[in-house]
Amino acid sequence: MKGTVLLLFLFMTSILNAQSDSNVVLVIHGGAGTILKKNMTPEKEKAYKAKLEEALNAGYEVLKNNGSSVDAVQAAINIMEDSPLFNAGKGAVYTNKETQEMDASIMRGNDKNAGAVAGVQTIKNPINAARAVMEKSEHVLLTADGAEEFAAKCELEIVDTSYFRSDVRLRQLKRVQEKEKTVLDHDGDQGEVDSSEDEFNIDYIEDKKFGTVGAVALDQNGDLAAGTSTGGMTNKRYNRIGDSPIIGAGTYADNQTCGVSCTGHGEYFIRNVVAYDVSAIMNYKGVSLDTAANEVIDKQTEFGGTGGLIALDKDGNVAMPFNTAGMYRGYVKKDGSIYIGIYGEE
Repeated sequence: MKGTVLLLFLFMTSILNAQSDSNVVLVIHGGAGTILKKNMTPEKEKAYKAKLEEALNAGYEVLKNNGSSVDAVQAAINIMEDSPLFNAGKGAVYTNKETQEMDASIMRGNDKNAGAVAGVQTIKNPINAARAVMEKSEHVLLTADGAEEFAAKCELEIVDTSYFRSDVRLRQLKRVQEKEKTVLDHDGDQGEVDSSEDEFNIDYIEDKKFGTVGAVALDQNGDLAAGTSTGGMTNKRYNRIGDSPIIGAGTYADNQTCGVSCTGHGEYFIRNVVAYDVSAIMNYKGVSLDTAANEVIDKQTEFGGTGGLIALDKDGNVAMPFNTAGMYRGYVKKDGSIYIGIYGEE
């Protein structure tokens, strides 16, 4: 009996030690584009970095307490969805009809199950709805009214559209409409903005950015998960949907290779199946995550597509390539050390 108890004790100890040594990692992004330090006030830079750190801490708290990679991704993205800093959830941009239509997707790498929603207007946190589709339906992608009906059935938080309204975002739309063009989140030629009209939180006037948010996590069990959430394009028409809710284009996860979340010109990311391509290159060529991720972004550059991606492999290696001047990004590793970057040379 004593021998059995001792063996059980040693077995449990070995499991706990293995878990404590697990390479839990979380990487996030808050959009890529022409993000230049000369256009960034110290207050605005501080606000962005603080929110990115808050998102990293939220996800890391899940991971260090043996939570799943899916939980960590959701926790991190929820923080960014609830902030007007980013083009997702609360900060979603306006369509041509002065509505806000949001998209999100999530995928787990152990069984490659996935869920997504597109064109939703009343779901407070679209990433939560994407997860519900993954876990509680037989489908992968639900859109518009149907997605909202399903989210309500799953008892997710539904809000009035007024929750998403923003005078700053509306002024952004009007400037874009004056130029009769469609803009990816923040465009650089919308005219000057009075600094008093924002809370140093939305610098789309001088900079061109793709404000999609995303996260990729590796948990104690070695499971990867990736998620992406966005408000889409300013002044978009005809219920346009980009790459963010498209599995394989904006989001992908496979335990054997990597997890990926993208941000950029969605039409190009869809055509080039960017998120999946990183995994495929690793698998078929046998190259590292960094090599595969950079090859994919280089191909985007050749095609004329701009943006970036975050990626995390099964060994905890991180890649964050982009072909724009900057990308809001960061990661936290198993020891709790945090990196946050905004500009290209960081």
